[in-house]
Amino acid sequence: MIPRLKGTDDILPPQSERWRRLLRAFDDLAERYGYDLALMPAIESTELFSRGVGETTEVVEKQMYTFEDRGGRSVTLRPEFTAGIVRSYIESGGQGIVKLAAAGPQFRYEQPQKGRRRQFFQVDLEYLGESAPGADVEVIEFSYRLLEMVGVSGIGLRLNSIGDSADRVAYRNLLQEYLRQRQSDLSEDARRRIDSNPLRVLDSKADTEVVRDAPVPLDHLGPEAAQHFSRARSALDGLGIPYEIDPRLVRGLDYYNRTVFEFYSSSFEAAQSSLGGGGRYDPLAELIGSRHPVPAVGVAMGCDRIVHAMPGVAEHRLDLYVAVADHDLTPQATEWVSRLRQRGFKIDWDASASRSVKAQFKAANRCGAAAVAIVGSEWSRGLVSLKVLETGEERQVSVEEVEEWMKQR
Repeated sequence: MIPRLKGTDDILPPQSERWRRLLRAFDDLAERYGYDLALMPAIESTELFSRGVGETTEVVEKQMYTFEDRGGRSVTLRPEFTAGIVRSYIESGGQGIVKLAAAGPQFRYEQPQKGRRRQFFQVDLEYLGESAPGADVEVIEFSYRLLEMVGVSGIGLRLNSIGDSADRVAYRNLLQEYLRQRQSDLSEDARRRIDSNPLRVLDSKADTEVVRDAPVPLDHLGPEAAQHFSRARSALDGLGIPYEIDPRLVRGLDYYNRTVFEFYSSSFEAAQSSLGGGGRYDPLAELIGSRHPVPAVGVAMGCDRIVHAMPGVAEHRLDLYVAVADHDLTPQATEWVSRLRQRGFKIDWDASASRSVKAQFKAANRCGAAAVAIVGSEWSRGLVSLKVLETGEERQVSVEEVEEWMKQR
């Protein structure tokens, strides 16, 4: 027996039913909000992430699956979607506003724990080519509605602005001065980041007490970034989306500017408790080679964590399970099952028609069927026997009425 690798998961029934609900909800919302599907490579040039995500980020320094392929090129299994999607936008011509939705696995070499896996699954939204705060708001609202749609309770939203590049130059100097005065109290990682990436120290859990009184980006925004954030907050208020300002929220990647945000839930607790997050990343396109700036904002939501936060309410996976009592009626049952499926109903049955009715009822329960229709001696009179599994209610219904009966349930 060859076991699965550490930090990876086999997602099988019944757990996979929550995944199906989540992915369907994401796809439905993406269509409603006007986001087109993007199918992205799982492997990219390493330079894409070192330049785009940032050489001094934890992702690039410690977590990437990077190797040399047989052609001598340094390649990396994608640790996130955004850099690859922006690369694709530029490579395809990079014209105008493009709204994209993607879903798939990401790879980071981390210490596995609840909510942190080496292969993890994300749904991702990217709004490219729009600088207005309305784009930030749409991406945030989409994420909030997705969590609502799949039944996540106690949804929280942390919001901040880290300003523009010019704002951060002055702020960075202030923060570095503050941190250098307290070097002896900082963790080893934080001391190392003072020169290379001081903003990351703000959200270091090991240094919470030291940075409690540190200057924060929100107090050092330029007028344009401040107005952008004010308008975004006003729009969120108008939509009734609750949030809290977290002045130390900076996110972990170098390409962010202005609005940053994270979602969490009271129904999911772990060392890494964020269900997803994102923000505006206007500098990214130029970092990876675009000749022109591309304003953009996006979000990545962690499916593994959202599934943990979703309610475990049992749902009927199937509208009907068809049990065949008279094996001579298998051809008629085959045609009926096909017809019901073509009309949009969720149907399963024992295609071999070789098991006993009792065994078929057990299969119906395992499949999560709402009811069982028995194809037996009544078929010659145009009838089937129906049994609702939850209540035990039984009745005979004409074959033509079964569809209407399922619609009314």
